[in-house]
Amino acid sequence: MTTKMLSTLASALALAACASGAPPMAGQATLPAAGSGPQFSLFDGPTAGAPRMHAQAGVPEAIRVPAGHRVAMETVGVGQLAYDCRANPAMPGSFEWAFAGPDATLADRGGRAVGKYYGPPATWQSSDGSRITGTQLAVSPAGAGSIPLQLVKANPATGSGAMQGVTYIQRLATRGGAAPATVCDASRVGNRALVAYQADYIFWKSA
Repeated sequence: MTTKMLSTLASALALAACASGAPPMAGQATLPAAGSGPQFSLFDGPTAGAPRMHAQAGVPEAIRVPAGHRVAMETVGVGQLAYDCRANPAMPGSFEWAFAGPDATLADRGGRAVGKYYGPPATWQSSDGSRITGTQLAVSPAGAGSIPLQLVKANPATGSGAMQGVTYIQRLATRGGAAPATVCDASRVGNRALVAYQADYIFWKSA
């Protein structure tokens, strides 16, 4: 088989692999391609198996955690954000897609499920049953089609476990999740859209 034929066969196999994923469900949006928005490295120069220091230098200043805190847990949230079509109370006669709540699984860096994120109210719950809510302090823009980066001040935890003592939650590396671009008007009031998203949730405690 010639080199040209081998190259053509390899290309065909690669295209087939990319096309093998299932199409998104109706009413859902797929995630933007990785790298389409701001990306932040969580750590500075670790080696495999070595202790790692969390990097804040690349994170927008508005959402940096104050000094005197340490990373307690890192998770990746993957799921959906719900939006409801409703009348816009700030602009009579107009309509909007209003955020209705999240539904995501929280996994550790190894991909093991360690909790969930749901609402309203927005709640982060560990698999050990402990959970927290919080108050948004600041946001910073992300890539097109992605929800903003965010800093949240945690409320006291309910239940004993991993969420006890958490003081701040950072949302970083967001992909997807922005309000639908489809029309919301009087004929669609009450409709709900589910938008796929992914984000890193970093939980901090006092040092």
